[in-house]
Amino acid sequence: MPTYIGFLRAVNVGKRQVKMAALRALLEAEGYEDVETHIQSGNLKVRSATRSAATVEADLRRAISAEFGFDVPVVVRTPAQLRRLADEAEALESPIADDAKRYVTFMTGDLAADGVKALHEWDVATEGARVVGSDIVLFLCDGVQGAKLTNARIEKLTGAVGTARNITVVRALADKWGG
Repeated sequence: MPTYIGFLRAVNVGKRQVKMAALRALLEAEGYEDVETHIQSGNLKVRSATRSAATVEADLRRAISAEFGFDVPVVVRTPAQLRRLADEAEALESPIADDAKRYVTFMTGDLAADGVKALHEWDVATEGARVVGSDIVLFLCDGVQGAKLTNARIEKLTGAVGTARNITVVRALADKWGG
């Protein structure tokens, strides 16, 4: 039975509250097995007889959104994809300062080619981005709060929905669930 790692977008901010215990109970009731969560920012692991990550992604979004009363986009990766992404994100040379903070934005669907080009050419001295597969590694000297390369801008450029995690969380998840 395949294992999937899910990343929920924009939960536990403002009124968009999703308690992890309630999330685990919901997904178990939906037929998922070995459901685990990691911290409160919407990281989960499930096992499912479903063989399509896209189908699991859509089903998780449907179930979670219906249960909690607001749309919750979900990005799904396999353990191997997560491990590979964590390794590649850590190995990338920063296009800006060597000590820039790293973040991974997990993206749904295919990325628009012109958006990928725009991200690689992003011309802000304290910000940079590199696309790795379907995901984006951000390099930010001043952190997320003051960044011009916001999630909204990334989504507009790429035509896909994304949710970001810092590299520390990505590495912890890859070590914990990456197979």
